[in-house]
Parts: sequence; structure tokens; C-alpha cells
Amino acid sequence: MAEALAKISQVQDWGMIQIRADLSRAGDAIAGAAGLAVPAQGCTTTDGSRVLGWMSPDELLLVLPKAETAAALAALQDALSTEHALALDVSDMRAVFRIQGAKALQVLTKLCPADLSAMPENGLRRTRAAQVACGIWREPGGYVLVGFRSVGDYLRGILTGAASPGTDLEPR
Repeated sequence: MAEALAKISQVQDWGMIQIRADLSRAGDAIAGAAGLAVPAQGCTTTDGSRVLGWMSPDELLLVLPKAETAAALAALQDALSTEHALALDVSDMRAVFRIQGAKALQVLTKLCPADLSAMPENGLRRTRAAQVACGIWREPGGYVLVGFRSVGDYLRGILTGAASPGTDLEPR
């Protein structure tokens, strides 16, 4: 049997906090509480254990070890208490997958209409995988894909299918 194009694994131990705010006003407060600089549009910042991703002009996603989620959420809510802002634990609403290996990009190209090869090393792209909304960013050795947990089984299935040897799906 031929080897898969990439290793697909579901991540279970990450917490995620959605942050909605006027980033020009609240950026310093968010950076202080999150411990990471606010990323530029379409980018991420990381310290190796945490990732802060730009999702839209007024939205960031903080990804961190699950055990740190409650304390980080409290720090963000405190830091943003004087702003019109929202910090919400969305860990249980999301499914996260790692796509690892030399052909990880090829697997994603089969499913996503976006040109992920043009994404910078610290890039984050909102797109879709088949018909499912998702966010994708690079990490050493591959990519991370985050989508809604309600379609997690579907995401696992299409990622696994796209990584299977001999699949003749044309890149989109």
C-alpha cells in the first residue's frame, strides 16, 4: 500500500479564544493580555506555544494550550473591560486538524480554492475546504486547519481522502 501524501491528525489539547474589538483602540491591551503582538492583516504571531491570528478587521483568534484558556480569557476580559469588546472561549466550538508532511500543501490544494502556496510563513487564510468554512495557517512541517466542530467528522473525512495515495482529485 502506498504511503499517504500527508499525516492528518486531530488536535484535542488546544484552547481557542475569539476576540472581537476595535483593534486600533484595543490592540495594546490585547497584546499585553495575550502575551503576543497583534498580527498584521492575514497573519499570525506566535511564541511557539500560543498563536494569535488575524481573522478580520475586528477579530482575532488566540490559540493556546487548553490548560491556559481560563486564565487567558480572564486576563483578556479584564484588559478589555473599558472597551466595546468580546473575548469568548470557543474551544468547544472548533475542530482542529494538523496536516503534516512534504505534500501537505498538495492535500490542501485539492480541497481549497485559495492559493495557499502564496501564503507567507506567518500567514493565516480564511477559505473553505470543499464546502466548509475554515481558517488555515502554517506551522513547522505543515499546516493547521480550524473549522466548526459540527462538521469535524466531515473535515476529517475529506482531509483523509485528499491525503490518500491514488486520489485523482484535481487541485482547485
